[in-house]
Amino acid sequence: MPKIDLSRHLMDPDSPDRRPRRAAYALPTLFTAGNLFLGFFAILKTFQGAMEATTGILGPNISLQHACIAIGIAVFLDGLDGRIARMTNTVSEFGKELDSLADVITFGIAPAVLAFVWGIQFVDSLDNPVVRENLHRGGYFVAFLYLLCGASRLARFNITTNPIPKNPGRPDRKYFVGLPIPAAAGFVAAVVYAADAAPILFWPFSFAWLVVLAALSFLMISTWRYRSFKDFNLLRPRSPLTVVLLGSFIYLVLNFSQPVLLALAGTYVSSGIFVRLGGVLRRRLKQRPPEPEHQVG
Repeated sequence: MPKIDLSRHLMDPDSPDRRPRRAAYALPTLFTAGNLFLGFFAILKTFQGAMEATTGILGPNISLQHACIAIGIAVFLDGLDGRIARMTNTVSEFGKELDSLADVITFGIAPAVLAFVWGIQFVDSLDNPVVRENLHRGGYFVAFLYLLCGASRLARFNITTNPIPKNPGRPDRKYFVGLPIPAAAGFVAAVVYAADAAPILFWPFSFAWLVVLAALSFLMISTWRYRSFKDFNLLRPRSPLTVVLLGSFIYLVLNFSQPVLLALAGTYVSSGIFVRLGGVLRRRLKQRPPEPEHQVG
């Protein structure tokens, strides 16, 4: 199967410098617009889920589940718009800025609101109102911290050319510096979705959720490396094994979506932590002086 060249098919034949057709520039923008709509939809569904829980329905919340699904689909679309722009040679400054603004809403505001409503808002601690009040204050701060770190992560990504992580990896692979905000949002959505979107009622679980959000905030502004998979070519011919693995993955997502998506999001988020810890351990082992040999006799 020959490699498909989208940029050649979308080339304007009347352009002297062989620029893409004008309609080609709308293709990645449509994916970005879909990303933005899904973020808006997730925020509305989170508000709706909060109103439903206020009436006393504190079990699995369909509206919050829809918000999680919307964020998950947005993560998928966000991974496509940039690839399509590069494949069609339609990368533009306007597209980059629009994508960043959409990411702030879809992967910043929407997950922060969802995290607060699901993990903080409905904690049952009537016997100790001080705990509830402090959790709410901490929840406001940590949710905003997540949003602030996510926006800072996007701003750093926009102004940095060829960023190098603090622990550089293989030169033939491409990496993100810090946890990408779509991955952080996907992890939040995966956790809520795996819990059937039933709001947390027990305050120790709520406190643990704040710790997780704070850790995600730190990872986004860190300089630890995460695989970007930009070196993965979608149009390159695949082996039969790759097709089988892809089909199996789709089957597992469709039939066991909650554990599979949670495992996928958790693996990616924790990969940067394990890679960083592994690098620190390797450096310490190299710096350790060899022990002198003891001669007998």
